[in-house]
Amino acid sequence: MAHPFRLIHWLRLSFALPLVLLVTVGLAFSAAPVVEWEITKIDGRDYVSVDSIKRFYDFTKMTRTGGSLILENSKIEMNLKVGGNDCLMNNVKFVFSQEIATVGDKVYVSRVDLAKLIDPVLRPNFIQNAGDFRTVILDPGHGGKDPGATNPYGTEANYNVKVAGIAEKLLVAKGFKVVMTRDTDVYQSLQERVDFANAVQENAIYVSIHFNSGSSSARGIETFTLSPPGVSHYGRDFKEADNLTRAGNEHDSANIALATSVHGSILRRLGKNTLDRGIKRARFSVLSGVRHPAILLEGGFMSHPYEARLIENEAYQNAIAGGIVDAITKYRFAVGHNPASAPQN
Repeated sequence: MAHPFRLIHWLRLSFALPLVLLVTVGLAFSAAPVVEWEITKIDGRDYVSVDSIKRFYDFTKMTRTGGSLILENSKIEMNLKVGGNDCLMNNVKFVFSQEIATVGDKVYVSRVDLAKLIDPVLRPNFIQNAGDFRTVILDPGHGGKDPGATNPYGTEANYNVKVAGIAEKLLVAKGFKVVMTRDTDVYQSLQERVDFANAVQENAIYVSIHFNSGSSSARGIETFTLSPPGVSHYGRDFKEADNLTRAGNEHDSANIALATSVHGSILRRLGKNTLDRGIKRARFSVLSGVRHPAILLEGGFMSHPYEARLIENEAYQNAIAGGIVDAITKYRFAVGHNPASAPQN
């Protein structure tokens, strides 16, 4: 597919309704100015200046204090930190694939993070054909001989299928067709889940539902999309195989847009006391192999004393499921009106 930077150097393009606004205030951008992109090489990778990003995405103010940089206009605030990977857009956390860098007095973001993350989030209706779906594949992780994470209250496998069942009913009420990889406590291999999803012939999206486990202090929610080619699995060193294009990479832009909507909607449902661990890149089998836009949600930590009790609570399960359903509706709206001249990511 064509790379956006080959198409937008000198074009005047209108903005979409950003996903980060759909989970907050719901406003639209003004038209983008003509921009000549400032691109440089850092450690062999293409990077784009934040000054270029400011101009193209119509940010009216840029404030830099030490290593912290804020881009803002009346609708979006983007926070970056030089030397780090975290980006906040309207208080939704994204984890970049590459560190934010400097050359001289200018700040740069990797080209892959701009093309595969920032642009789809800020301009979701430039993603081609992403809104043409009425089918949702819900994949409750684990099951049967694989209980997933466990604690004194229950098993992850059981919580996953409970949340998926709640979401299924809400989605059907909104007119969606829902197919579940499982709705009972049965075991399915990762490949069986991929095959099941790919057997769905109509346009669909895929949401894999999980709960996390780690140290007793680890907490919060995180959402994963497939790493683009050239980007490693989160928290793992780069491998040569990471350069390969997987089946799921066909929908890189739709994946990140869907993740943004789901992650932001769940944060809003759960409230300000929920720790946002961010939207991250990974090479999980279900994300690599599924040929529909796909995400994997981790809805809290089974191993955290407080979150374990929350996960057992029906109100929390309803909030997670309701956030998924809100997000799917908003995502479909956001990506449903593609400009004819849209660049493809």
